[in-house]
Parts: sequence; structure tokens; C-alpha cells
Amino acid sequence: MRQIGRLVFIVVTVLRFGLDEVALSAFRQRWVRALVRIVTVGRRLDAPRGVRLRQGLERLGPIFVKFGQVLSTRRDLVPLDVADELAKLQDRVPPFPAAQSRALVEQAFGRRVEDLFARFDAEPVASASIAQVHFAQRHDGREVAVKVLRPGMLQVIDQDLALLHLLARWVERLSVDGKRLKPREVVAEFDGYLHDELDLVREAANAAQLRRNMDGLDLVLIPEMHWELCKPGVIVMERMRGVPISQIERLREAGVDIKRLARDGVTIFFTQVFRDGFFHADMHPGNIQVSLDPATFGRYIALDFGIIGTLTEFDKEYLAHNFIAFFRRDYKRVAELHIESGWVPPHTRVDALEGAIRAVCEPHFDRPLKDISLGQVLMRLFQTSRRFNVEIQPQLVLLQKTLLNIEGLGRQLDPDLDLWTTAKPFLERWMNEQIGWRGLLERLGNESPRYAQLLPELPRLLHQALQRQAHADEQPALAALLAEQRRTNRLLHGLLWALGGFVLGAVAVRAWTLILG
Repeated sequence: MRQIGRLVFIVVTVLRFGLDEVALSAFRQRWVRALVRIVTVGRRLDAPRGVRLRQGLERLGPIFVKFGQVLSTRRDLVPLDVADELAKLQDRVPPFPAAQSRALVEQAFGRRVEDLFARFDAEPVASASIAQVHFAQRHDGREVAVKVLRPGMLQVIDQDLALLHLLARWVERLSVDGKRLKPREVVAEFDGYLHDELDLVREAANAAQLRRNMDGLDLVLIPEMHWELCKPGVIVMERMRGVPISQIERLREAGVDIKRLARDGVTIFFTQVFRDGFFHADMHPGNIQVSLDPATFGRYIALDFGIIGTLTEFDKEYLAHNFIAFFRRDYKRVAELHIESGWVPPHTRVDALEGAIRAVCEPHFDRPLKDISLGQVLMRLFQTSRRFNVEIQPQLVLLQKTLLNIEGLGRQLDPDLDLWTTAKPFLERWMNEQIGWRGLLERLGNESPRYAQLLPELPRLLHQALQRQAHADEQPALAALLAEQRRTNRLLHGLLWALGGFVLGAVAVRAWTLILG
């Protein structure tokens, strides 16, 4: 009943804010439009469509706000007036009262705000779907940012996720593509990421790991966490000073090399994905700034680490091989990789899959980012995957979402950026480090402590292995001997029964003779 109630609320909200105008644009039947007009009689649609869409998403809750955040970066797919309005969802969601924020901080630490901070700004500097941020100053003079979780988020998110789980089960049962698309696994992945985002201590730990990974790259700054002031509902971190990356003109006036900034963004993304397998998966413009401080001028500043994507070594190697094959236009190798990984049925014809992939990707090479769309490429690849029964990999959904964010960001910074040319040298160097001599030596160095421990134990382990092999060799002979013994026992039993029967028969005949005689 809760799910039905939530579904009714979603439908009413969609109609109230006139979002059905977009949803019904594909319907030509007049009676459908007429029915909606009757049901929503009395509503007013004076506000622009972008404003109504933003307000509707805010009312529907955090999951829908995140959807709007992704849309705001896709100006190639969304009208500019709508994209500009949705951009406000990145850090300008209506805040909750400052008094409530102070109360949550005091509840988390069991102390007054005045005891924790020399100054605590009542006005939040940023307010997003999950939390809001206040600037403050500690008693030792350090400037910090205090992130406070929105109250009541868990209940709202659980309701929407329950609805998504229900819809996923319906899709899996009713759709012919249900098994291939793995909707329940995808929703389960999304469920896990959202619940992780509600634990701010986990976010702080993600930031600390990302800070260590990026140390030495000199391209991105990650705030340091104040661990003594980190709780599940409140975390305190180093205050970062920068200009939002969406303010391109301001960055250009300050002397920032915008084209280099775009290239650095690609390098950061591929480093996190392929070198570390640990990447920031919520890279909309509201979470990214650029430093204008002379010591760190032109570097990225990353914020909000609630959603982090991870990849296994198998995932990284598979993706790297695929990217390299794409960049070299070796579509046959791409098809072979899909079959080898088990993502497509083993009986799939390599030449047929190769031709389909070539038809999708070839038109987009040697063209700047302004002339291509990864969204369109992914859509074509999705259609191809349906034809060849490619199984969707839930662990890569976040990576696909982040790729779309990166493309949208790169399109704003440098529409002439050649994504393929920028990424290819990095991936080739990474592959050489992984599977070349350098990679072999590095892995041997990493495993050397284990080898040092195993070497003294080798004689004993070898002796135990030989003993197990000897026992294993004896097993067939012992089994045959036992089988022969069982057959001999059965034969002896048969002979004894026959002899006993003969003796009994002879005794009976003798007794009968005596009686008659």
C-alpha cells in the first residue's frame, strides 16, 4: 500500500507541475490529452517549463533530484532553458532551517555548537538533495566546512527504492529483455550506493582514500577530514576555496587555461578508473571547483564523496582492452572480448558482432566533442546489445553515468576536445605498465613478501603434496581390492547357503526314510 501511495503521489506531482506536457508529447491521441486536462482542471502553468520541472523534481525527493542533476549536464539533449534551471539542483536545493541544522550538530556530538566552533555560519553555503554545508571556524583558527545530513532522508529514499524494486521485478517478469537487462541487480546496486551516501562517515572515508590516491598527481585537491568531528549524520572537513567550474567566464578572466582544464579532467577520470579502480561517481558541476590560489592555481577541487564507484582487476583489464581496441578501431577484438568475457552467448558470430559495433562507433572518430554525443553512442550500443543478447553488467552502471557527466563537463569547457586522442596515450601507457615488463616487475615486487614467507616452507609443502599424491594413487587399487573382497564374500555366502540347504535336504530325506522303514 505504501508503494501504491507513493506512486499516486508521483503521478499527482507530475500533473500538478505540468510535467505531463513533456511525457505526453509523444502521444498523438487527443483523448489522452483531453483526459489529462479534465483530471488536472484548475492547475496553473504560468511558470516556465524549466522552473516547473525543477520544482517538481525537488518535491519528489532526492532520487529525482539526482536525475535532474545528470540532465543538467546534457545540454546536447536538454533545451538550454531547462538545463540552466536544472543546474540549480546541483547545490541550490531549498535548505532546511538553520536552527534545525544546529540542533543536529549538537545532537551528533553531545556538545553545544559554541563549544565546538568559534564561529558557525547559520546560512548554508550549499544545499543539495542529501545534505547541506555550513562554513565554520574552529577554536584553533582553522577554517572548516560542516556537512549536515537532511533529516528524514532514509524514509523517503526507502519508499522510492521499494517502488523501484517492485518495478524491477515487473520488468524482469514481463519484459522479453528482463533477464538480459538485470533490472533487479541494477536497482540493488543503486540501493547500496544511496544508503552508503546516507552514512557521512563512509563519505569521509571515501574522501580520505581518494586523497591518498590522488596525492602526487598535482591535478586535483581533496579536502582533509577532521576525524574527531565525523559522525554518521555530521562530518567536518577542511574548507576549500575555489570557483565553481560552471563559471567558465570567471575562470577565463582569472587566467585559467580552459582547454588544459578539460584535458586534465579526462586524465583524472581515467587515472581513477584504470589505475585505482576507485573513482568519484557524482561528478556534476556542483561538486567540482577550480582553485585560484597561487600555490595550486588551475587545479580541480573535488567535493561530495558520497557516491564512489569501484572496479575489480578483471573489470579494469577488460575495460582497458576494450578502450584500446576502440581507439585502434579493432572492432574484431572488441567483439572477441565480449564473447571471451561471457557477456554475449558463446555461439555469437564474431564477424556479425564486429560489423554491428563498427557501424555504431566508426562515424564518431576524428570528430571533436561538440560534434559527437556519448549519450547517442551508448544508446546505439544499447540497441546493438539487445540484438546480440548482451548481458548488462550492474557494476558498470555507475561508470556509464560518470562517463556521461564527464562528457557533459568536457562539452562545456572545450567543445573542440578530442576525447579519443586525449585518452589513448594514457590507456596505452597504463596497459604497458600492467602487462609489459614494468608491470611484471611491479607485481613481482608486490608479491615478494609472500614469496619470502613461502620459500622456507617449500620442502614441507612438497613432501605433503607427494604424500597426498601417493595416497591418491593407492586409492584406486584399494577400491578394487575392496570390490573383489565383496564379490568373494557374496560367493562364499552363496556356497554356505547352498551347502546348508543340501545338508538340510539330506537330513530330511534320511528322517523320512527312517519313518517309513
